[in-house]
Amino acid sequence: MDSRVIRAMTISCVPTPDASPDAGRATPAAVGTQADAGEAARERALAQTTALLAAGSTLIARPVPRPRITFDLRGRSAGQFRVDGGEASIRYNCALLAREEAQFLAQTVPHEVAHYLAYLRFGCHIRPHGPQWQQLMRALGADPRRCHDFDVAGLTTRRLRRHPYHCQCGEHALTSIRHNRILRGARYRCRACGQALRPGRAPAAATES
Repeated sequence: MDSRVIRAMTISCVPTPDASPDAGRATPAAVGTQADAGEAARERALAQTTALLAAGSTLIARPVPRPRITFDLRGRSAGQFRVDGGEASIRYNCALLAREEAQFLAQTVPHEVAHYLAYLRFGCHIRPHGPQWQQLMRALGADPRRCHDFDVAGLTTRRLRRHPYHCQCGEHALTSIRHNRILRGARYRCRACGQALRPGRAPAAATES
């Protein structure tokens, strides 16, 4: 793998204006300014993602198609990479981008891009934060940390509904995400017995008469 280091974009901090008696009141002009600032931050995140994807093409020695990129992630996760129905996507958390933009661009963006590059280069049967991902993170100029340390005060964690499934050796609780994937044709197997998971709770053992 190419050992060159791709440096993250540097972000200049904008001074915070002094507090005033009307500081707690959101005026139309202030709302517009906040919206513009959010849009500008998203543009910078997109630009950083595009730059790292281009660098990644050299790192893994193959073309890197642009994945679907959205800013709809909520809760305490800063970013997410996923493949659904063969389509790769990267999701970013706008709230955390606004709070921690410099670190978000330097850490979260390469974190998710490295997941995508690892998927393209090594497939889906590797550990999410294993040595392949770590090597790509370093090549992109980022510290291969699994979790961020952003301020998440006031952000709620998304609670996923669990759906009962079973196999020949026991019961499993799948999230709505995996349950919906199964409805679309995906299959999950038990790591212990290798049997495909079936919906519902395990039937009670038959009693002898």
